[in-house]
Amino acid sequence: MNQKQLTAFRMVMRHGTITEAARALNVSQPAVSRLIADLEASIGFPLLHRPGGKALPTREAYDFFQEVERMFYGLDRLGQVAEEIRTLNRAVCRIASMPMVSFEILPRALHGIVMHHPGIEFSHDVHTSPRILDLLASRQIDIGIAQTDPGRQDVEVLAAYRTDCVCVMAPDHPLSTREAIHPADLHAVPMVALNFRTLTYSYLMRCCAEAGVTPRIVAETQPSYSACSLAALGVGIAIVDPITPGIFGDRLCVRPFLPALPFDYQVIKPVGLSMSRAATAFYEELRETIAGQSHFGRPVHNISA
Repeated sequence: MNQKQLTAFRMVMRHGTITEAARALNVSQPAVSRLIADLEASIGFPLLHRPGGKALPTREAYDFFQEVERMFYGLDRLGQVAEEIRTLNRAVCRIASMPMVSFEILPRALHGIVMHHPGIEFSHDVHTSPRILDLLASRQIDIGIAQTDPGRQDVEVLAAYRTDCVCVMAPDHPLSTREAIHPADLHAVPMVALNFRTLTYSYLMRCCAEAGVTPRIVAETQPSYSACSLAALGVGIAIVDPITPGIFGDRLCVRPFLPALPFDYQVIKPVGLSMSRAATAFYEELRETIAGQSHFGRPVHNISA
């Protein structure tokens, strides 16, 4: 018993005659008759009576046909599922990103991928970088955008990007008239610093030490939007990533900080686990989104640089 034999039998039962079944299958009548005869020999009982050259189903044929229909329904359903998977209409992609990425980069990338692949179901959460790394390691998400720890062996970096930190302050701050802010400008100036555990804090402290400046830190906070909020209220100047200040509009004055302080982030996946087609499609859309806006970051190949 094989699928060709069962298909021939199914067409005979559906169309009523061997002639119509042959036409539906685009084969000859003798070919259909031979397939039915082979099927009867295989199962051990007749499916068709053939009085006067006709072909009439036996009582057993009707019982057998019910099961054949169930089988083909299952095959048809499998074919439908396969088509949904192929066209990304039956897919889920789980993403987590650090706050900085969630304001502009992620919405743009998600907008693009939803336009191209509306059948993909996306889940996006915002977490700190350490939390994102843990979610990736435990394979609870497909892709993370975060600042990774180079010592981690349970995640894999797909791409790394570098932006340059900016200096933000209230529009009426005395330093708002400067074209750029240098470490010497920060002497005795109240500052809002990102948390001491962040790379940005380490870079800033090293930069100030090399310039012989001791920052007057009045508050530490995390993430960047918290520092921006405090800066907008006049609490102090903050050194943050270049993307977050955009959501504050004219509530903040933004100036370059020189020498440049890097603000890096990486696109990461679980190690040893291939990406789904949905995750791959999102990753490609994300790369195009970042490449389309210079302030989103430039690719770097050595994330420890």
